[in-house]
Amino acid sequence: MASVKLGLDHFKDLSAEKYAGNIGLLCHSASIDSEINHALNLFEQKFGKRWTKIFSPQHGLVSDVQDNMVETPHTDHPYFKRPIYSLYSETREPTTEMLKDLDIVFIDLQDVGCRIYTYIYTMTLMMKKCAEVGVKVVILDRPNPIDGVTLEGNLLDLNFKSFVGLHELPVRHGMTAGEIALMANKLWQKPCELEVIEMSGWKRSMNFADTKLPWVLPSPNLATPDAAFPFVGTVIFEGTNISEGRGTTRSLEIIGHPHLEPFSFLEKLKPHLKDLEGFVLRPLSFLPTFQKHAGTACGGFQIHVTDTKTFRPWKLSQILCREFFHHVQGFEWKQPPYEYEYEKLPIDMINGTDKLRIWVEKNGKNSELDELEKEAQEFVKTREPFLLYS
Repeated sequence: MASVKLGLDHFKDLSAEKYAGNIGLLCHSASIDSEINHALNLFEQKFGKRWTKIFSPQHGLVSDVQDNMVETPHTDHPYFKRPIYSLYSETREPTTEMLKDLDIVFIDLQDVGCRIYTYIYTMTLMMKKCAEVGVKVVILDRPNPIDGVTLEGNLLDLNFKSFVGLHELPVRHGMTAGEIALMANKLWQKPCELEVIEMSGWKRSMNFADTKLPWVLPSPNLATPDAAFPFVGTVIFEGTNISEGRGTTRSLEIIGHPHLEPFSFLEKLKPHLKDLEGFVLRPLSFLPTFQKHAGTACGGFQIHVTDTKTFRPWKLSQILCREFFHHVQGFEWKQPPYEYEYEKLPIDMINGTDKLRIWVEKNGKNSELDELEKEAQEFVKTREPFLLYS
């Protein structure tokens, strides 16, 4: 039995009369309660015809769209007979027309605890527009699956903001969606009328396994909660021609390239990784079925997390990227466009700075990463007023 009750679980106990008027819901496949009831069913039961509109984030309502910049069209739900407005379409911010006749928008999205993931920006852009048109926002809060304590990586440089980094967050921010919503409402944009329906039983030290909650893929390539940990680092390889395992059954836990021989490469890596803990790199070969190097055998590694408390995926992947750049024949930076940025390099948009790419290219020292990470530790003070859980 789950040790945590979600915001959606507590929503079920609230009276429908508490929320007057017409209702919209921004959700996706992972918007389930602790008993695996989907929010769509629960909103139908609670609000009936007052629930009038559905909104979906990147990857679509049913999380079936694989790649960046592959847009989901607006449509109608074949069963619930409501319009579905895609917020990963010709727009990533709802229009005035989409919000017309709504009094409240509920948001229930499972985040992965990493700045380089679009759902928190879909949330804050929805809040921004709701503030403009006078619609209340209610966040149904969910766990940060990689804990609410650990911070990693650099703060976003706003010169490199994009839809994978809109706000001044570190790569691993240690906050829930509800907490980020409170921060956005105070620090980043015009405030909307905002309510957060909190979880109960969630402690900041918990990872997703500790909650005993069921896991549903929040996006097509995060098949297990285990993948959320290495994702913090392996997502940077979207900015390269290194495969991050898409087209395999363990995407974002597996990385590799056709010109990488993993056993000998691991021997070269060991001196550079001696200060890192909590993981094992297992040499392997894999055959992606789609995306990068589809149909071509790649050598690489599966990242096995052995201790989630000590594992630092951001630092590991930055070091791996440096070694791949200098020692893998045919390594390349991906060229624009990426997430609707047509000039800057994708790796810089993903990292939220060009300092890390420059560090890679000059073969910088590991200690220089520690200097960049000091920014994340300073963020502890910034987030403190917005934390909801002990």
